[in-house]
Amino acid sequence: MTDFTLHTTDSAPEAAKEHLQAAEKKMGFLPNIFGKMAEAPALLEAYLTLDGIYAKTSLSPVEQQAALLAISADNKCNFCVAAHSGGIKQAGADDDLVKDLRERTAPDDAKVAAVTRFARHLNEKRGWAEQAELDAFFDAGFSQQQALELVIACALKTLSNYTNHMAETPLNEEFKPLEWEAP
Repeated sequence: MTDFTLHTTDSAPEAAKEHLQAAEKKMGFLPNIFGKMAEAPALLEAYLTLDGIYAKTSLSPVEQQAALLAISADNKCNFCVAAHSGGIKQAGADDDLVKDLRERTAPDDAKVAAVTRFARHLNEKRGWAEQAELDAFFDAGFSQQQALELVIACALKTLSNYTNHMAETPLNEEFKPLEWEAP
């Protein structure tokens, strides 16, 4: 396998440095995925920009992170499962919810269960959502807008999960307590 460079803010291409510095300042450390994405500054910018847009959706922070975590688990992305396990805990989720999502089981929370079910379906079907799945999502109290906002979650996870698979991104020490191994 090709050994993709794990950049730092010093070694990154000039066009990626500002994005890496901003991410490091925001998070308190530089997630290795961003160091790998920095080799293609446009990819790094696309991911960070889209992530900022996704944060502005009408889904709650827990729902946003649940969708990202569920898609990452389905895509067997060890790095993103660990990262979004931390993200959903920061958003206020309890350990049981995190465990359910990591184990790919339906959570007890009906709203989160509906979000993760539809996000997984959308990801699995590559956007060809079945009407029964749309109806179940709407019956859970969600809107057409929110169904479309989950397309953003799928796009984000395509960018990051594919990068991590191809570049074999190592887990940061900060994420080690949340380590997950794909079944």
